[in-house]
Amino acid sequence: MNIKQHTIKKSVNVSGVGLHTGVSTNMTFLPANPNHGIKFQRTDIEGQPVVDADVDNVVDISRGTSIEQSGARINTVEHTLAAMVGMQIDNVLIQLDGPEPPIMDGSSKMFVDSLTEAGQEEQNALRNYFEVKEGTFYREPERNVEIAALPLDDYRLTVMIDYNSPVLGSQHASLNDIQEFPKEIAACRTFCFLHELEMLYKNNLIKGGDLNNAIVVVDRQVKDNELDYLAGLFNKPKVEVKKEGILNNIELRYKNEPARHKLLDMVGDLALVGRPLKAQILAARPGHAANVAFAKKLKKSMLANESAALPQYDPKLPPLLNINQITQMLPHRYPFLMIDKIYHLDEKSVCGVKNVTINEPFFQGHFPGNPVMPGVLQVEAMVQTGGILVLSTVPDPENYWTYFLAIENCRFRKMVLPGDTLVIKCELLAPIKRGIAKMKSQAFVGSNLVSEATMSASIVKKDS
Repeated sequence: MNIKQHTIKKSVNVSGVGLHTGVSTNMTFLPANPNHGIKFQRTDIEGQPVVDADVDNVVDISRGTSIEQSGARINTVEHTLAAMVGMQIDNVLIQLDGPEPPIMDGSSKMFVDSLTEAGQEEQNALRNYFEVKEGTFYREPERNVEIAALPLDDYRLTVMIDYNSPVLGSQHASLNDIQEFPKEIAACRTFCFLHELEMLYKNNLIKGGDLNNAIVVVDRQVKDNELDYLAGLFNKPKVEVKKEGILNNIELRYKNEPARHKLLDMVGDLALVGRPLKAQILAARPGHAANVAFAKKLKKSMLANESAALPQYDPKLPPLLNINQITQMLPHRYPFLMIDKIYHLDEKSVCGVKNVTINEPFFQGHFPGNPVMPGVLQVEAMVQTGGILVLSTVPDPENYWTYFLAIENCRFRKMVLPGDTLVIKCELLAPIKRGIAKMKSQAFVGSNLVSEATMSASIVKKDS
């Protein structure tokens, strides 16, 4: 799995009709900045509103997952989102001049092919994984649906379907490595049963449905007059069942293609959690309704963990900003540069590291026989870490000074000693206005909070 975020190198286009709306749509994938996420934009609506790929924006789950925000709706997003996750692409703007992504062949393959053509670009930002720390479970007893997310330092999915159908039987599909998605899952097409077709059509769905973009499972005897009716429904001269079980003699790409497509749908629906996942997902008889309900449960857990969690620091991962990049942004130098690396940075927060050693110059005069890091220098380390957050909001940080205006509610809770690793987190309390930022800062050693403060800073251009 990727360590850093990725976008695409160039824009690419796909066109086609939407499965349920039947509206022809041009869809363009555009590169986006780090921490942008996956967003859709309706270019055919006044103001060209943007819709975040977020489970809180789901408004319809009838035979697909539809999202809506700011008066703009995007129908049937799961195949597009599955391609994003399967390609490990984090930041893309997807523009549409219609209400629904093209259904293409009923799978994610053509989206994956277009994104492969666009190429990928690694970005200088770490992926912000949501790591499931304890088992999370969802059940619908009336439909015998069960979904579980278990802790795993990876992303794997296993799906089981069982429709009591003599044609499909019970099927399983697994994805043990997300890098295998383009090869093993992306080409698996959507499917439905013959008895569902007329119901879907009468309910204003599958207006763009075609026997070329879906597998129709036939699990009963079909009379000639019914086949003639279906031919008229899909504007075909003739439809037939030459091989038992599949309408119009479509060849399955895999023996368990329906189960693989259900796994594809789940990958797309769980993308709406909003962050890449690290978990083992096990699902029995999932569908869009259950997937979305489970995604909401995961997001709730994610937000609860964010509000209570310590900043997670993994020294094995490469820094987001190393010491050379830090000195390009901050004017501080020895012996007054108090941070060694930045390992997280987004629009609202930053996390940095200060390694405390006995070689620090301040230990010569600050209790040499009992070396303790001065509290005021812990504050300075928090100040400099916060300075990186503030300076990251301008395109040319080397041309700005950051002056701190106030420090409030400062507390020192535990001593910091040689050999400690000081992990510092600063988080904006409100959006930056008129160059003024207010943030909450905390410093940890391991799981212990050692100091904290609320700080205000001003960003000023050097020549002003």
